[in-house]
Amino acid sequence: MKKRWSLLLFVGLLGIVTLIVSGCSSSTKGNPDSSSKKIQLTMAAWGNPAEIKVYQRGLDEYEKTHKNVSIKLIPVPSDNYEQKLLTQLSGGQAHDIFYVGSETMPKLVETGKIAELTEFLESDESYVKADEFADGLWGAARQNDKIYGVSVDNNPYLMYYNKKVLKEAGIEKTPQDHFEEGTWNWDTFAEMTDKLVEAGKRGFVAENNSGHLFSWVWSNGGNLFDEDGNYILEENVQAQETFKYLEKLVKGGNITYSGSLPKGQGADAMFMSNQVGFVAAGRWLTPMFSENKALEFDYIPWPTNTGNEMEPAAIAIAYMSVSKESKHMDEAMKFLSYYTSAEGQKARLADNGNAVPSVNGVDELITDDAIPEHADYLIEARNIGKVEDQQVMIPGMESEIKDLMDLMYLGKQDAEKTIEAVSKKAKEMIDEHRGK
Repeated sequence: MKKRWSLLLFVGLLGIVTLIVSGCSSSTKGNPDSSSKKIQLTMAAWGNPAEIKVYQRGLDEYEKTHKNVSIKLIPVPSDNYEQKLLTQLSGGQAHDIFYVGSETMPKLVETGKIAELTEFLESDESYVKADEFADGLWGAARQNDKIYGVSVDNNPYLMYYNKKVLKEAGIEKTPQDHFEEGTWNWDTFAEMTDKLVEAGKRGFVAENNSGHLFSWVWSNGGNLFDEDGNYILEENVQAQETFKYLEKLVKGGNITYSGSLPKGQGADAMFMSNQVGFVAAGRWLTPMFSENKALEFDYIPWPTNTGNEMEPAAIAIAYMSVSKESKHMDEAMKFLSYYTSAEGQKARLADNGNAVPSVNGVDELITDDAIPEHADYLIEARNIGKVEDQQVMIPGMESEIKDLMDLMYLGKQDAEKTIEAVSKKAKEMIDEHRGK
């Protein structure tokens, strides 16, 4: 009898323990906040401190509705971002998700280390579909109908002008006045920067990158490539005129080359300290400029030399990609689709964000902006602008052209020699690339 009661007691206790363990197990499974179940993702991106804050908005919004996911943002300096990314990918140590510059995308696709996103973007798990983006924004991220990166947003180049600096230089008509009168052109720009220099200020800080160069060439109706991808600088009169115009501005002191500035002193710092009248960039400088309440600035489209009010300017674009070796690829892709969706771009770009939406349906984020006054120029510049998609496909060409252009921006080489040197190098690299 005692044995029977002992057995019953043992069975009963075993049942209670089983229920407790089962209850704990069920509780853990149903609680997405449980640290043991939380998915940890890392995301790498470049940007100034104000931009990093903008990126973080997207992560915060996603985590609010996805309690089982934690995403750590890893800021990486832009000057060695590409090399670090390629090194990490080749060593199998890349972050789950990462920003990719348009010039880096072809190299990443070649490595085979980034995930193809085509199928996922068409699935029910994705927050955004491929057809919600303008065709002109894909660049090298879509090759042979396969998608390897999605545009996080885009940044058409335009000019920022410092109202206070122009006024102090005795310039009565603003760039906006000239634009409305139809006289915002190369001659006006040269005259304005002349007056700025005479007043002891800097006229325009030029940067030696494809965004600036292509914008200047296109503002004169010129081209550097033909439709077949051939380099045509030596055959294109308008493109040659652009080089000569830039040389003239350099020699006259109208242009200050950013590459000649002391370390740590850039166009943005000079603009905020009221030393320069004009800088050129996308919207990425706006959050930082907007935080400076003493700064008075506005946007203006790139000055033209064709008689047209506006010409296409370059569009800077960044993509987001996923590492093929991510341990949480499904969740990484899901976050990527949210971050680049209308919902995700709205979370990041509202209230003086750092870019322009690349997805349909949220242009009001720009047009409703009160700072600066003419924010709608960003939309106009995006609608007629171009993502450069020919030079970017030739590995290393951006860097080689930049090295050759340095001499002209530094005033050590004239436009004619620069045109000859750039054309020769470009054609050699294109022939080598095609001969692979």
